[in-house]
Parts: sequence; structure tokens; C-alpha cells
Amino acid sequence: MVDVDYKLITGTLIQSFTICRRQTWLMAHQIIPDQEHQYIELGRLIDEKSYNREKKRIHFENIVIDLVRSNKGDLVIGEVKKSSKAAKSAKLQLAFYLYRLKQKGIEGKGLLLFPKERKRETVELTTELERELEKMFTKIYLLILEQTPPAVERINFCKNCAYRELCFS
Repeated sequence: MVDVDYKLITGTLIQSFTICRRQTWLMAHQIIPDQEHQYIELGRLIDEKSYNREKKRIHFENIVIDLVRSNKGDLVIGEVKKSSKAAKSAKLQLAFYLYRLKQKGIEGKGLLLFPKERKRETVELTTELERELEKMFTKIYLLILEQTPPAVERINFCKNCAYRELCFS
């Protein structure tokens, strides 16, 4: 059993881990992607222009929650994404936030929001999701400890990745 340093694991790392381990390693090592990449700029724009009546960008320890609202006395935290293409990874990211809040005695529900698609998906932290996350924590932590990034592996997400030049130039 590995003793994981949870301060090193963020929601963004959880989200990227299910898509590309190389990207996860680069992020964890503070290697910044192309900030002028069209999809990074689009993400900023969607974040800025969507859900203006909500409490946004809440910082809690090593996580940043996109928005927080109350629904009939229940805490609801939201994660805003530009597309549902990577909905599974977004769900795990949101579940991670719910997990971290639960560790501090704060119960809540999650809401994945895809404003461009006018879609939303409710996320609840189940025992199965908790177990899946705990396995991921160990895998991510061990990946972070590696001295070099994983080898380049071409996947469908590569064509729109802000790290593309670091992998294919």
C-alpha cells in the first residue's frame, strides 16, 4: 500500500488521468500548456460567460470548484465543461471534489454542466465511485513520482490538446 500525498492530487489531474497519463505528468510537474490554444481560450470564455448568478471559482485547499449553489438546503457543486466528449473524466473530477468535501464533513451533490450543449448531469458520490477514485489516487501519485513523462501515445484527444507541441514536435 502506497502512502499517497493528497495535496499533490487535484481535480484537473483526476480529469486528465483518464484521458492521457502524459498530460497528467506534465501538469503535475508544472509544465504549462499553450495558454493561447483555442480550446483553452474557449474554456476561459465559457467559464467567464456562463452561470453569472452563481458563486463561482471557489477555492478549497487544493481544488477549485467552478460553481456552488444551494438547492432546497442541499449543497450542489457544479463543474462546467465545454463539451460532453470527455464526460467520464469530468464525472470523476467532480466526484473527486465531492470526495474531498466529504472528508471534511461536508456532504453535497454534483452537477456537470455543458452550457454549449445545454446538457447537465447529476453526479452523486457512491461507494463504487469512492473506490475507483482511491485506486486512481495511488496510480496518479506513482505517476507523479516518475522522473520522466510516459511515452507519447497518440489518442483521439491529441488533435485538440494544448500540450500537442510537447509531444509531436
